[in-house]
Amino acid sequence: MGIIAPSILSADFTKLGQELNDVEKAGADWIHIDVMDGHFVPNISYGPIIVEACKKATSLTLDVHLMIEKPDLMIPEFANAGADLISVHAEACTHLHRTIQLIKSLESLRSKSSNNKDCDKNSDKECSNKDCDKSSDKECSNKDFDKNRNEHKEKKQEKSQKDKINIKAGVALNPATPLSAIEWVINDVDFVLVMSVNPGFGGQKFIESSVEKIKALSKMIKERNSKAIIQVDGGIGFETISKIASAGATSFVAGSAIFKTANYKETIMRLREQI
Repeated sequence: MGIIAPSILSADFTKLGQELNDVEKAGADWIHIDVMDGHFVPNISYGPIIVEACKKATSLTLDVHLMIEKPDLMIPEFANAGADLISVHAEACTHLHRTIQLIKSLESLRSKSSNNKDCDKNSDKECSNKDCDKSSDKECSNKDFDKNRNEHKEKKQEKSQKDKINIKAGVALNPATPLSAIEWVINDVDFVLVMSVNPGFGGQKFIESSVEKIKALSKMIKERNSKAIIQVDGGIGFETISKIASAGATSFVAGSAIFKTANYKETIMRLREQI
């Protein structure tokens, strides 16, 4: 089953929270957040504050697509705002491998919010040892206190490592950018975002040559034993999603195809039927 990721670029921002709630109930998998700086693309959208708002409004995975220059400067900000996935453009990165590693080194708020809550809550109970306070002169008291404290620290560290979730890293490619741009990082990324329109505006027509590009990318991924999945953004709708899926894509970004319809649940269901 493919991943349906509604792009909030086409949502009604006068009721963004409700829009997110509606697509979540309708069966969406991810929320796609297009960030534009007016330099890399000829449009300006929004920044970390919107990602933070989305994090509060939905439990869905937040897929942040940075269409900006010098993304390394802003990646930590979007991570702190709540991004679960971050993709950058190969065309915007001087040192692409370094940027990918930066993304993957950052921890998702999804794990931070769940890490060790019970442990922290009960830390005083486990470590305070009232008998120690009452019998501080007894030799065994301090030993018991230290033992309990050390055991608690060890459990906390083990739980932290187990629950830690790092942000997933993706690389986006503009329509004219060749696959050779990511050939030597294909085993480092979690997903590749193929732009099937020129980035900057929603509601554009699908570029047909993208199908062959997706097929070639799928072949590259298999030949190099990469675990990366293919995401496609631009012009996805009832007429295009089937051939995109057949070419090898498994994640589909749809903006106006979802948010400009009257029934989100029906639209998402119809899109899934063609994957």
